[in-house]
Amino acid sequence: MSLSTSRRLALLTSASLALLAGCGSSSDSADAKSAPARVAVVASTNVWGDIARRIGGDRVDVTSVISDPDQDPHSYEADPQNQLALSKAKVVVENGGGYDDFVDRMLKSGHNDSAEVINAVEVSGKTAPKGGELNEHVWYDFPTVAEVADRISAALAKADPGDAGAFAKNAAAFKAKLAPLEAQEAQIKKAHGGEGVAITEPVPLYMTEASGLVNRTPAQFSEAIEEGDDVSPRVLQESLALFSGKKVKVLVYNEQTSGPQTEKAEAAAKAAGIPVVPVTETLPKGKDYLGWMTGNVDALASALSK
Repeated sequence: MSLSTSRRLALLTSASLALLAGCGSSSDSADAKSAPARVAVVASTNVWGDIARRIGGDRVDVTSVISDPDQDPHSYEADPQNQLALSKAKVVVENGGGYDDFVDRMLKSGHNDSAEVINAVEVSGKTAPKGGELNEHVWYDFPTVAEVADRISAALAKADPGDAGAFAKNAAAFKAKLAPLEAQEAQIKKAHGGEGVAITEPVPLYMTEASGLVNRTPAQFSEAIEEGDDVSPRVLQESLALFSGKKVKVLVYNEQTSGPQTEKAEAAAKAAGIPVVPVTETLPKGKDYLGWMTGNVDALASALSK
């Protein structure tokens, strides 16, 4: 029995649509296969994560293990989700210097030997002074940050050679925006070099030193605060006398790890009319690295001019 003309047309139309759909699926699949996967990057903190994201752009997926401003990186305990991310990472950016040892432990336990690991403290070349302790807060040191940016660019290029040019261009643009921060530190040094500053922790010291300021805080005070230990009454009084005796021009205060003794220092500074500049160890919410550091340097310059 022969098919009607309308029936034949219907079958031909269905076959054509199926063929077109098949062709579309094949093309979409080919496009998906031709697009390289994004490079998986894990950073110990959102400071390094933000810098990696700026250099990698839309060619990277960045996981920052510590991103909550209320978390203290020194005592952070990583979880299984972090372990999974580190086990799959192609590039890892850690701070080093004992700041985020959990990264190396988890890389080892996750058997990820192929990841390109960038250790910021090692990149900086900084070591502990004789008889002193290493200041591991190297993200406040802009020359170190510029070098880490180059290392991130090189590591991403190794993982994704096709986008090497874009990574290099992004790193160069990022470093160009660091230059005004270094220039402002030089201006502060010219205007206020040799003036005294007090701190609650060593967090901002690379910034204050580059600005020509002299840290007059007793080492026992800032080291005890950083380690979460009690400060002896003698050292506390010695520290508070910096403000009542007007021996410093500004107090740079780590508001991320405040406590009764640092609050006493803040109160003493305010009572003596000495400006307080708050800083943090990780990125505040809604900030990127460059905006954050610009705010820090601006605040320091403003406080010294009062």
